[in-house]
Amino acid sequence: MSGTHLIAAALLVPIIGAALIAAAGSRPNLREAVTLTTSIALFAVVLGLLAGVMSGEDLRLPLLEMFPGIAVGFRLEPLGMLFALVASGLWIVNSIYSIGYMRGNKEAHQTRFYVCFALALAATMGVAFASNLLTLFLFYELLTLVTWPLVTHHGDDKSRAGGRVYLGVLLGTSMGLLLPAVIATWAVAGTLEFTAGGILRHAGLSGAAIAGLLALYMFGIGKAALMPVHRWLPAAMVAPTPVSALLHAVAVVKAGVFTVVKVIVYVFGIDTLSGAGAADWLAAVAGFTIIAASIVALRADNLKRRLAYSTVSQLSYVVLAASLLAPLSIAAAALHIATHAVGKITLFFAAGAIYTASHKTEVSQLDGIGRRMPWTMGAFGIGALSMIGLPPAAGFASKWYILSGAMASAQWFAVAVVVVSTLLTAGYFLPIVYRAFLLPESREGGHSVSHGEAPLAMVCALSCTAAATVALFFVPDVPLALSRALVSGGGQ
Repeated sequence: MSGTHLIAAALLVPIIGAALIAAAGSRPNLREAVTLTTSIALFAVVLGLLAGVMSGEDLRLPLLEMFPGIAVGFRLEPLGMLFALVASGLWIVNSIYSIGYMRGNKEAHQTRFYVCFALALAATMGVAFASNLLTLFLFYELLTLVTWPLVTHHGDDKSRAGGRVYLGVLLGTSMGLLLPAVIATWAVAGTLEFTAGGILRHAGLSGAAIAGLLALYMFGIGKAALMPVHRWLPAAMVAPTPVSALLHAVAVVKAGVFTVVKVIVYVFGIDTLSGAGAADWLAAVAGFTIIAASIVALRADNLKRRLAYSTVSQLSYVVLAASLLAPLSIAAAALHIATHAVGKITLFFAAGAIYTASHKTEVSQLDGIGRRMPWTMGAFGIGALSMIGLPPAAGFASKWYILSGAMASAQWFAVAVVVVSTLLTAGYFLPIVYRAFLLPESREGGHSVSHGEAPLAMVCALSCTAAATVALFFVPDVPLALSRALVSGGGQ
């Protein structure tokens, strides 16, 4: 199968899978078998594209011209390949986990859940492989719309309220800020095609105009959760845990920071932003978001809320690294997309397993739980090490490159932010591990509550992602090669 056909397959496989899942809705075993088969098939298709990207092939799939000179189309490049690999690979383990979670908690509307999940992956592939801003914008919006039913899955007042915030913030920022930025780019450059060196490289804009346009993009990409447009993310924690994993690790927030890096590299261009000094403010906003979100996480007792604000903080590591405009830091930003994904999905899987097995949701309730759930809390500990940036977890590699890029370009503010936030991250994760394994077991009503691990499918999934977090520390070759190719001429 040619590369062009594989791109088409990556877009079509999850859509076809969604239709088959809907058709098998009355037969749960078949429905879940279709989900797993579709996720494996998508990953195989994406993996089939890897060799072409690594060898520098120019693979394109033009579809249709919507306006004169503006077409919907797809093209492979290293950053998109990395994002597609992460999303499609994690969909497999998330599907396994979802089977255990949805059955273990006797969730309603399971067919709708699996259908929307598959459609979210289709939208994610569209974002990853978009060849221009129009295509990216369309699939970015589609991703918001197909994940909204997942956020409001439970259908109660709290879920509907969270869904309103989710939809309001993400659609408000994209329609009110991102779309005008895309239109302005077309007006001054005459093209929306992602270009090595930046679409706006020869646009002749002043430094102030470039900074203003960059602000429209950065705050318009609400999925990147820069403060103050971050509220949708903690609001969406009303969703089931597999959805939280989708939002934080597989698709939604990764689509946000992926778009941030894509815009900086292929719309503005590193040299254009550096020469105009137009990204200095972005480093300050990202640094503030990292520290402020870490402080909120430090004070949160609800486990999912703590993880949500941890995500807000960790996402801004990508934005901070990209804003430094050094080749090493840009590569570090891309690498952090991958390392954060495997570590954070492990943490959310563990949180969902804790809830399923014990119905505990607060950090203060976790004393001694590691003795009853050693696999779950062991995996949680590995995920926590990755978020802190300690070996032997994958987060160490991306933080190392972020710090190296910051020090090489004498960006001492960024160095200080990474050091302080690392201490804060240790402050809100290590006490959980300490409570789980070293404190006496908590008692409810004067007696201990008997429970063990969550269903086997959930434990297998979180064990796999924990193992992947460690494996990426020792064998980071593929994500590292794609990250380096992004800034060494292996892109568009």
